Amino acid sequence: MVLYIKNMVCDRCIMVVKQQLENSGFRVKEITLGSATVLPEPDNDHLIGISSSLKLYGFELIDNEKDRMVQRIKDLIIQMVHYGDLTDAHVNFSTYISDSLNKDYSYLSRLFSDSEDTTIEKFIIQQKTEKVKELLEYGEFNINEIAWKMGYSSSAHLSAQFKSITGFTPSQFKASESGGRKPLDKI
Repeated sequence: MVLYIKNMVCDRCIMVVKQQLENSGFRVKEITLGSATVLPEPDNDHLIGISSSLKLYGFELIDNEKDRMVQRIKDLIIQMVHYGDLTDAHVNFSTYISDSLNKDYSYLSRLFSDSEDTTIEKFIIQQKTEKVKELLEYGEFNINEIAWKMGYSSSAHLSAQFKSITGFTPSQFKASESGGRKPLDKI
């Protein structure tokens, strides 16, 4: 049985969820951001127990199709922005999402907006902003390198978008040492 799980945003999340499922007596056949396939199939009492143990760590079981689809959209975006390769400036998120889910993008966009009170595009920008904050804090790349790595057409474009979201230029953010990063599951 495939369990759909909200708030899985990183490899550590996968590790924690897998551990909790195994501690509940299930074999994890496959696990990715947002889902886990377990054996044997849990009954309702087991699902309640799994749900309770996951909630302790900030995860939630998703039980309806619309919420599952919204979570899958988020997982695809997080995977691409935080763990994928955006250096090709022609990354088209709408095509990527639509092709990955075999659904029309306009349908997915409406579903996401209705559920999340924001657009997919704004969610992507928020995710990219958090990744830029992370890269700025690490100090391994200059702003031009970050812009290229994140698929922006220029450092000016990155800086303008970053400032519109955070109120700071990337340089101001880096100098502030305020650490204003947000957890990915809170975006």
